[in-house]
Amino acid sequence: MISHSDSGLHRAIWAIALPSMLTNVATALFGLADLWVIGQLGEAEAQAGVELGAKFMMGLLVVFNFLRSGTVALTAQAAGRNDPAGQAATLVRALGLALMIGFILLLLMPIAIPFGLDLLYARGGVATEASTYVGIRYWGGALWLVNAVIVGWLIGRRRVRAVLVIEVAANLIHIALDIIFVLVFDWGVAGVATATLISEAGKLIAAAIVAAREEPAALALRLARQRVTWERSALSALLRLNRDLFLRTLLLTGAILLMTRVGAHHGPVVLAVNGILYQLFILSALILDGFESAAQVLCGEAVGARDRTRFERLVRALLLWGIAGGLLITIVYAVVGGPFAASFSTDPAVAGAVLTYLPWAVLLPVLGVTSYVFDGIYIGAGWTRSLLTTMVIAIGVYGVLLVAAEPLGNHGLWLAFSFFLLARAASQALLLPRLERRTFEGPALTATA
Repeated sequence: MISHSDSGLHRAIWAIALPSMLTNVATALFGLADLWVIGQLGEAEAQAGVELGAKFMMGLLVVFNFLRSGTVALTAQAAGRNDPAGQAATLVRALGLALMIGFILLLLMPIAIPFGLDLLYARGGVATEASTYVGIRYWGGALWLVNAVIVGWLIGRRRVRAVLVIEVAANLIHIALDIIFVLVFDWGVAGVATATLISEAGKLIAAAIVAAREEPAALALRLARQRVTWERSALSALLRLNRDLFLRTLLLTGAILLMTRVGAHHGPVVLAVNGILYQLFILSALILDGFESAAQVLCGEAVGARDRTRFERLVRALLLWGIAGGLLITIVYAVVGGPFAASFSTDPAVAGAVLTYLPWAVLLPVLGVTSYVFDGIYIGAGWTRSLLTTMVIAIGVYGVLLVAAEPLGNHGLWLAFSFFLLARAASQALLLPRLERRTFEGPALTATA
């Protein structure tokens, strides 16, 4: 029988997880809509070009996702300490860091685009289409970075429903523009990229308006003008946490980009197929990341309040719900995944090949969910150094299996990626008891354990 306190705990989890899931599904529609609309043209090179271009932008920007997750963790910990000034300072410093990174990326644009596409083994017509896509999307990089900070701050303050509304509205606009620009105006790959750029700009404007109405926002404006806000000692916690998250995300992104590069060697059909399967994977991951978001906020608050009992109960409940969610998505994919995946291309070769490799996309939700939940627990608790360590271990396993499974072709590629997810979860589970003791039995909270 579930006690009253347990019931309240589960409600707290779902109050954050459910809106986060819906928000993440809306986010996934960006990639799904792009791939589906361009697939209706029946051109494998165009679809593969969008896949490569999207992976380039992911590699360029997602490594800076620490701006969102780090902001969530520090904001939630400040909320647990009942520290509005700490929440405001986190927003100001993170925005300053995002603007600096965005400026640097713009300066590197002439070098980054050709280098990145060559690294992904873009060749021939695929390279041409990918260059068109990236050449437009790249200008929105700074918008993405600033939006990551504002959304992270809102989530850390439990304003997940507002984030959901913004994401849904932006994606409805994005899908409509995709259809108009590609299927009506016949802009092709350029239409897909332009639709994404416009919707990203609209999303940032809406998020900024919501954040400006939050109580600490006025305090944030004052802190931005104070020199003490930008002193090294004041920035150290943010920079230490973000450094570890940056390196961890860099390794994670590298693993995904390596999968794209290896797949590109098998030709445009396999590359397009892997792009479709990746969208199914990322859709499931983003849904299940709702539990990661809940873990970041609730575990961060528990650590900030030094409440070990609540932290332990949260860990158990989050893992339970996460595994149940992963099993449910795996079952759904097993039942309806085939027709759904095949609908992403009118090219008979792509539609046929996607069914051959579909079982991997079916298995990944249940194989990967534990690592997603642990990610949220580790980030919320500030255990970013250990999170980086577990990622290094998983990357080692991934690299060995990529070589060992090469004779299996594309099946070997997905096998290696599956064990990469399992290795992350196993190493995180092994380290958790020691980290918990250090955090709650030690003299002070650390953001780099």
